[in-house]
Amino acid sequence: MGAIDLSGETVFVTGASRGLGKALARAFGDAGARLVLCARGEADMRSVAKSLQPETEVEWGAVDVSDAADVAALFARASERFGPISALVNNASILGPRVPLREHPIDEWRNVLDVNLTGTLIPTLAVLPGMREAGRGSIINVSSGVGNIARKRWGAYAISKWGVEALSKNLALEEEAAGIRVNIVDPGSLRTEMRQAAYPEEDPRAPSPPAEATDVFLWLASPASEGVTGERFRAQDWNEPT
Repeated sequence: MGAIDLSGETVFVTGASRGLGKALARAFGDAGARLVLCARGEADMRSVAKSLQPETEVEWGAVDVSDAADVAALFARASERFGPISALVNNASILGPRVPLREHPIDEWRNVLDVNLTGTLIPTLAVLPGMREAGRGSIINVSSGVGNIARKRWGAYAISKWGVEALSKNLALEEEAAGIRVNIVDPGSLRTEMRQAAYPEEDPRAPSPPAEATDVFLWLASPASEGVTGERFRAQDWNEPT
């Protein structure tokens, strides 16, 4: 992919302390963006932020994306420091139990939907007013290979990702006239802790490193993807349009 320059842009990445989110933070920082990063684990999130500084300006927080007050506090600090958010990547998610729906504990069902689906809407609602005022913005929602194809024993995780895809499609229609692009990315099989938890029998070295899935996110956050909205991309199959 040709070099993407995001100098002067501010990118908000949720679930940024490990796996794909951590790789995205590095990729966006290398492209020149200022970063707003969050994850629930304070120690891991602090470590990621320190690894990016001082080359990259970073505002971060130990934030639960399903907690509107947590998100609002981080967003307020970031907005005061950087101004409007240019792009949002809703990456934070949890796996939950891989069981048939008839066996799914209701408390864990609620927790997965809170983090994965409501935790996509809450940061989105935080950034939308600024994007609408600016007349531009890119929202990139992370789905999954089970986010649009029915499979057994994927429980609340799969349902939550179907919900994220529906949210994305509806929001793309609602915000297109405001200049806001909303797209979906299925990152594919990546070498992450969540992947290992979902497939404990798999050789953990088999999936691709998360850094190999970042190119489409950079493109979607940049002016190069202007006019692209309501689409679904598979990160590891993606090639930059010519």
